[in-house]
Amino acid sequence: MDAGRQRVPRSAPPRRETGSSHGSAEAAGRLASGAPGMIARRSALAALLAAPSLARGQPARAPGRGSDLAPMPLPVKQDDSIARGYRRDALVRWGDRVTFDAPPWAPLRPDPEGAAAQFGWDARLAGVAAPTQQAADGIPRAVLAVVHPTVQPGFAFPGGRDQPAAAAMMQGASLLNLERRGRWVVVDGGFQSRRLTAATLCRLSGPFGQGPGGQGSVRGVLGLQGGCVTPWGTLLLAEGDPAPWLARLGADPAQMPPAGYGWVVELNPFDPQSLPVKRTALGRFAHGDVAATLSRDGHAVVYLTDRRAGGFLFRFVSAGTATAEDALDAGRLSVARMEGERVTWMPLPAGSDPVAAAGPAGGSPLDMPAGLGLDPSGPRLLLACHGGPSRPAGHVIELTASGGDDGAEGARAALLFAAGDPRGPETRYGQAGLPPGSAWLENPATVTVDGRGRAWIGTDRGGRVGAQADGLFGCDLDGPRRGVPLPLYGAPRAGAIGGAALTPDGEVLFSAVRHPGAEPGTSFERPATRWPEFQAGLPPRSTLIGLVRNGGGPVGG
Repeated sequence: MDAGRQRVPRSAPPRRETGSSHGSAEAAGRLASGAPGMIARRSALAALLAAPSLARGQPARAPGRGSDLAPMPLPVKQDDSIARGYRRDALVRWGDRVTFDAPPWAPLRPDPEGAAAQFGWDARLAGVAAPTQQAADGIPRAVLAVVHPTVQPGFAFPGGRDQPAAAAMMQGASLLNLERRGRWVVVDGGFQSRRLTAATLCRLSGPFGQGPGGQGSVRGVLGLQGGCVTPWGTLLLAEGDPAPWLARLGADPAQMPPAGYGWVVELNPFDPQSLPVKRTALGRFAHGDVAATLSRDGHAVVYLTDRRAGGFLFRFVSAGTATAEDALDAGRLSVARMEGERVTWMPLPAGSDPVAAAGPAGGSPLDMPAGLGLDPSGPRLLLACHGGPSRPAGHVIELTASGGDDGAEGARAALLFAAGDPRGPETRYGQAGLPPGSAWLENPATVTVDGRGRAWIGTDRGGRVGAQADGLFGCDLDGPRRGVPLPLYGAPRAGAIGGAALTPDGEVLFSAVRHPGAEPGTSFERPATRWPEFQAGLPPRSTLIGLVRNGGGPVGG
């Protein structure tokens, strides 16, 4: 146990206030056949490494204030690790209630109805949505969105015997109310707290809006992988490959038609009665993540990743302005072509399968493009490539839109860093390199950019245990430490990092610990750790955490 933290006794309720301390890859399959072969997987990164200005990691902007993070190791252990000067609060765990009517968690007796009201088995942050108008009582509020991508039978159910009906309710998404009452807290059973599951009614809109059989609706969301908050106040959630879920559920095609899944879902996070809408104009494929911004003339711009080895980066630009309710129902979908520092958006044929059309259109295959993060202060997009056959450790690319306009036809690409052991011949961490004694970053899966010019990058080895733990790293985007990721937090054994999201003032960084203890060769009864409660007989639990500076102020300094 780390000094200053205590384990939570089982009798204690789940702590949800960030002022109260506690103790302590899957590649989505392709949706359509006939996609182009994974040619020249390494070409985009090789071109970036070959460009001298990119290989040195020179800053693209004026130097900013450096972070307060320092080098530290991330040892593999049953507990987690936290940077000096910070504390970690466990806020919501698998099985904790999301809606007010949720029953107590009973892991030995999984119940689909109960699971539909509880926090899911897996967890990955999608974002924090803040209302545009302050409430009459003056209390700052927000809604935190978390997706639940997977449910592994061997670790979610006693004896490892799959219970598909319960798993269908454990996946999906959770929306949680936040309030600032001197400090930011998660409101237990708040008004806007809700769950999205395989039973949630959704509307189909856009060019394929009628769906199979002429129906304009479909039941359920499946395999959500990532998400974002849009500048126009909505939430976008990206579905991955639905085929494994449909097969697992033994779904009746008449009730759950395959063509009803694999889309980007949009909803109003502030209206708990709002109907999620699947925006078919954004394309159907196995998404990894989604990020939204505005072009200079007010059109919606949505970036999307195709999370496969040899997958692509896509961009959608709406035909109308983002103020329209149906702005994402019509527009142009393009794929990124990367040639050294130059990025060109190549348009795809209207109505085509994006993955099948990307190669012939000139798109550049990438090493499993995963997480996306937009800089809130400028036209800068970060793309985390998880890694593939050519670069197992992965890398992060920075794209700066031409002329400062995300709607422009081109962008400039720069290599932020090439991940892996710093002794490796192709590993690159900024100009100065990684400081001695610090953990290094491998398999970046998520990335978030804060308002102070810093990226927060989470790693995910899918439960594979190596020489160090998966971690959450802060990385300056400007200044002398540009491209040098330093750890803020290390996950417990076999756990991974499910993204990051900050409160509007930047004083709390929310993250998620995914599937702790789910190491290959272990099980529900014999996990690799029992974090966060460490109580015999209780399985480990994916957990939403809050990271806070002991002295207050923005996370990262």
